Amino acid sequence: MRPRTTRLLVALLAVVVAAVGCGRGGDGESSVRHQEEIVIGWTPGDITGVYKTATEFFQAGAEDANKHGFNVEVLSRAPSAHTAFAEQVAIIEDFVSQNVDVIAISPVDVEAIKPAIRRANEAGIPVILVNLLENQPDVEIASYIGFDNADAAAVSAYSILDYFGGPGVLGSGPKVDVQPDTYLDRKWWEKTYENVDKEQSQASGAIIEGVAGTLFSQERLNGFHSVADSYPGIKLQGAPIAADWNREKGVKATETLLSRFGADGLDFIWAASNEMGLGAMLTAERKAVLATGTTAPPGKVAVFTNDVTPESVNAIKAGKIVAETHHGFAEWGWFGTQVGVQLACGQDVPKQVDIRPRTVWKGNAQLFYPDIELPPIKWDQIKANCR
Repeated sequence: MRPRTTRLLVALLAVVVAAVGCGRGGDGESSVRHQEEIVIGWTPGDITGVYKTATEFFQAGAEDANKHGFNVEVLSRAPSAHTAFAEQVAIIEDFVSQNVDVIAISPVDVEAIKPAIRRANEAGIPVILVNLLENQPDVEIASYIGFDNADAAAVSAYSILDYFGGPGVLGSGPKVDVQPDTYLDRKWWEKTYENVDKEQSQASGAIIEGVAGTLFSQERLNGFHSVADSYPGIKLQGAPIAADWNREKGVKATETLLSRFGADGLDFIWAASNEMGLGAMLTAERKAVLATGTTAPPGKVAVFTNDVTPESVNAIKAGKIVAETHHGFAEWGWFGTQVGVQLACGQDVPKQVDIRPRTVWKGNAQLFYPDIELPPIKWDQIKANCR
């Protein structure tokens, strides 16, 4: 009986394998890969607002795919803090052990997670890096979705030049007439400033950076200085203070700056991320109220920052933040899901999805959250070619 049973099982397995092979297009028939579960393991840098937004749009992308006949699940797990390097490594390794179809990562630190990425490479699991475009030659990355961090900080520097006397849309300098949907990216700013008197912009300020010494923080510092250092009227007080991309630490950093230099010694603070910027905004506003008894925005110290979330857009509309550089968190999730599904379907994907940083200010804030418009994804076309 035993040999006969074994032969029957082998025969049955052969039939199943053949059927699966046909279903995946092995004999030219249409694929059913899109009907099978596609699992994307997504690990953002932490659980704060910017990453919450990205995660929501990963889920929105999955829901949109599933309306078109897919079966996509996004597993989202974040480290407890942006400095919890080991936690993110463990999350990636767990995704590998679960044999998810694709892993999408917004790294807390690029170098720290590379050993875990190599384990995914060895397991044949495609990896998407979100939040940067800088090529990482010593690991295999299927696609980069993000922006140039140096460009983003340069855009922020130009908005400060604008607010404090240069041409543009923000301050008292020469006004440039733009439509609300004008893309105020680095190219636009460079063209606007190509022939200006560099003495026009006059201000004293300070910088709050992220995790000191990491790629993201250093690239943003480099980008900011690449612009600001060419304008002698922009004076930076002291060295940047690291606040680890954290709001509470941004509050403390701002308190330190105001204590060290006084409100009269600072015209602006540039915080290199949204969470730190919101912390700076709250502190500067509170100090202005204590000093003057007024809540008139933006207060004595003008706040500039990077990222853009629904909360900060509301602050821009209220005049509490002067300007912020958009990094496209919604786009991270939306395009991240698309690229993840395409990889699971065995399709070619772009090596880079470049979300060009641009200035968000009171005149265009309505184009952003909560009603951001994203391009429709051609799910039917992706489904038709899913193998």
